[in-house]
Amino acid sequence: MLAAAMTLGVGLAALTTLTLIGWIAAPKGTLGSGLPGVFRTAAQVWLAAHHTGFAIPGGRVGLLPLGLMALPALLLYRAGRWMARDADLRVRLPARLPKNSPRRQATLRRRAQLVLVAQAGVSLAAPYSLLAGLIALVARNDVTQPFIGEALLSHFTLAFVCGVLATARTIGPFRSMLMLLPERVRAVTAGTAVATALLLAAGLLVVLAAVAVNFGQVRDLTQALSPGLVGGALLLLVQLLYLANAVIWASAYIAGPGFAVGSDTLVAPTGVDLHAVPILPILGALPDSGPAPAWAMAVIALPFAAGAVAGVVLVRIAPSPSYEGAPLWGLATGVTTGLAAGALAALSGGPLRGGRLAVVGPSPWEVVLSVALEVGVAAGISAGLANWLLLNRKAGRPPGRVRRVGAAGLGVLARMAGKVGLAETDSRPLPGHWLDATEADTQPIPVIRDDWMDEHASAAAEVRAQSRRRDIVDETDDRGGHVIYMDPYAWDRD
Repeated sequence: MLAAAMTLGVGLAALTTLTLIGWIAAPKGTLGSGLPGVFRTAAQVWLAAHHTGFAIPGGRVGLLPLGLMALPALLLYRAGRWMARDADLRVRLPARLPKNSPRRQATLRRRAQLVLVAQAGVSLAAPYSLLAGLIALVARNDVTQPFIGEALLSHFTLAFVCGVLATARTIGPFRSMLMLLPERVRAVTAGTAVATALLLAAGLLVVLAAVAVNFGQVRDLTQALSPGLVGGALLLLVQLLYLANAVIWASAYIAGPGFAVGSDTLVAPTGVDLHAVPILPILGALPDSGPAPAWAMAVIALPFAAGAVAGVVLVRIAPSPSYEGAPLWGLATGVTTGLAAGALAALSGGPLRGGRLAVVGPSPWEVVLSVALEVGVAAGISAGLANWLLLNRKAGRPPGRVRRVGAAGLGVLARMAGKVGLAETDSRPLPGHWLDATEADTQPIPVIRDDWMDEHASAAAEVRAQSRRRDIVDETDDRGGHVIYMDPYAWDRD
């Protein structure tokens, strides 16, 4: 309760200060009548920072700046850290666990940590959302009426996420937060985060490039508004707060569906169809209506590149023991990335009153389908290839078709690997390689340790692997020479 009340008090105080500055600089009556109107406007801005919509005469307002969400998120994170330290949540972890295997004890401890983190998130989010409901009731007036349900849901969600992150950070470093999750879930989460971050980074580059190319038009729109010194500073602040929305719109442009700035409009790599747009300087960076140049279609390759990187990250965290498993998890990473991109698209857009501006921003379901297919296909291919290379490297088998190699050549490779410490020497041949018997007895052969199987195999499987019979056959080939081969699935682990 104290953490939630402290967050609301500090946030409302900061926004009230900014609203007072705007009320002094703006024409009288724009931000409310008198100090009560100023305080009510600050409360509405606070609700908008949590993405709470408003009902106004003639429609509703849902196009809210995502950059404003950084203020309550930072305050909630700091409050969550204070709450976790004050309650001393770290000592509440179970010190004594049942006498089971180490793996079972680690699982129980991880579950206890997850429950503790979830409880802390709910403890912060529940009073925070209730207080936000009271603020929504106070902030209502004849013109703007915030939606109470959206206020409760948005405040609870943001407070829960920030509380979970703050509590997990208090328990351990940031890296340990992902370690609380199961291995496969952790790998998919990391791959999704990498792909989403790369898409957003590409969208930011597109926005900056568009502003640089159309800077003259942006400057003309700013001069046409004549905001003055204080008004110009506030106008710049508003545009910076909407920069996050513009980045998500640019990511939707890269993915292919594009976005709309009003009904029956479209900005996409395939073409641009725009009508009159609101007089906001940053919108001057939009391209002119007409067919897009041929090189604009090249941006669609960026989601595939993001998916390829995500597939490699997925395999590095949790490699699959089967060749067909990694591509399927890569496709799953594409689906989760598409859902994340669709959620961001839904948050970044929304209606701006009614009529022509009833549709502003990208279409969430189109973004979900496009990103899921593009990132999923690329992640599946890259994950399958990376996992195939990893399995062959761990098993000691070179990729591709195993060819007959001379003993002299293998001896040179073994001596080179021994010098750099990559392998050990032994007089036994590698599994699956055909060697001359006389040369194999005299030349050192590299034996690569199977660390991956040592880490993931159970104790019973390891005992069976050590007790397995080695089938070594000595026979004569058609040229009269002796050859030795070994069962490739029963090689010596040492």
